Amino acid sequence: MSLGCACCVCARTQEVGIVEDLGQFKRLIDPGFHCICFPISQVAGTLSLRIQQLDVICETKTKDNVFIQVAVAVQYRIITRSAYDAYYRLSDPRGQIQSYVFDVIRSTVPRLELDEAFASKQDIASAVKNQLDQVMMDYGYEIIASLVTDLSPNARVKASMNEINASKRLKEAASQKAEADKVQQVKAAEADAEARYLSGLGVARQRKAIVEGLQESVSVFSKEVKGATPKDVMDILLLSQYFDTLSTIGANNLILEHDPATVAGLQRQVGMSFLQKKGG
Repeated sequence: MSLGCACCVCARTQEVGIVEDLGQFKRLIDPGFHCICFPISQVAGTLSLRIQQLDVICETKTKDNVFIQVAVAVQYRIITRSAYDAYYRLSDPRGQIQSYVFDVIRSTVPRLELDEAFASKQDIASAVKNQLDQVMMDYGYEIIASLVTDLSPNARVKASMNEINASKRLKEAASQKAEADKVQQVKAAEADAEARYLSGLGVARQRKAIVEGLQESVSVFSKEVKGATPKDVMDILLLSQYFDTLSTIGANNLILEHDPATVAGLQRQVGMSFLQKKGG
């Protein structure tokens, strides 16, 4: 009497099958075509060897008493040679991983302030991976990576942080603008001082040239006209300059004091200055 018959089964790529004889583990079957003696032997289940991801969201608080939600993505896969442990020793591997993630997050983040937590995402992820590596390896699971994908504080805390950053940047902008205005004013003052200095040099050179020209004219006239004294020459030049001045003033529609005594006073002053310079 025949107690069973051959049964053909197939295991898919990146899967491993668990074969039992009368409820007892018999062997693992690789992807492909296999024959088993049914009903004594049967495929109790299959395990996927592909990389899987578990997303965990854990709420905890930081050292400065700010509650945040930490999102962690754990990527893991079953080790082929340890498929027996993965199938028989753990009934809920995802729940097991989640529990360890909670434990690491709630023991690591409370030691950090909020700003430090954002700057230490890689350290938190490494702590989660190291803890899971030590535990899950015994159950036939390999932890590929652990990623902290998000740190999300309360909405009011986010708004406060944004206001702090905005105020800080406005302060920096105001400081930079004040510094720019200061530099602009200093440069304008330096340019004005330089312009006044150059203008003074030009006026001084102009006056020097006029005096030298007048001295040369007096000397030439005295030599060419016999009996003419320097005083006579100065009188003529002074009257000539005086009438030129009157012409210029008249062109600009200005009215100044005109008195022979004023002309005589100008004559004495200019003559004395030229004679003193020539004598010196």
